[in-house]
Amino acid sequence: GRLLCGPGLRRSGAGLLVTKCGLLRHRAAGGGAYWVDSQQKRYVPVKGDHVIGIVTAKAGDVFRLDVGGSEPASLSYLAFEGATKRNRPNVQASALGVGDLIYGQFLVANKDMEPEMVCIDSSGKSSGMGIIGQDGFLFKVSLGLIRKLLAPKCEIIQDLSQLYPFELVLGMNGRIWVKAKTVQQTLILVNILEACEYMTAEQRKQALAKLSGN
Repeated sequence: GRLLCGPGLRRSGAGLLVTKCGLLRHRAAGGGAYWVDSQQKRYVPVKGDHVIGIVTAKAGDVFRLDVGGSEPASLSYLAFEGATKRNRPNVQASALGVGDLIYGQFLVANKDMEPEMVCIDSSGKSSGMGIIGQDGFLFKVSLGLIRKLLAPKCEIIQDLSQLYPFELVLGMNGRIWVKAKTVQQTLILVNILEACEYMTAEQRKQALAKLSGN
């Protein structure tokens, strides 16, 4: 039958080769994908992954983004919702500058080609992708923690939502952008999210109970 190969697996003839050590995972939904979950430190771009990129340069109509991989990714100004060659002034890209943050997904990601990002889905809609606001705080966590936070009905996110209202953007490349009402609240959320990697669920709940009581 049809088989989807994710990170850590590669097709070889009629079989599969494992390209990194870790735990073999399987997701039945969406066609059924297999991948290897490992504690790798450097992110390797994967087609379809949603990531946070940092604009490092602009060359003509293409932006270069640092995505935490071994090489930068490219992003065309046409890869935004509503962008056409005629309609160029109306797109978000006209306001982009070096240092700005972009939330997008990989359209192209393989070992033979430069990674290419877009800020639209298959129907041409932004679906929450695009330029991330100037305020807020960007920080990096392990790829394993990101996968945990992106899981459906993640308890960590549910617990945090009881503490303060906040905005959160999670990138599969290990980057998190968070913004609360005040700088102090933002930094508290950053510290909790960073510590979640080393805390048990009970320790996390105790820490949040102490904060909510202040």
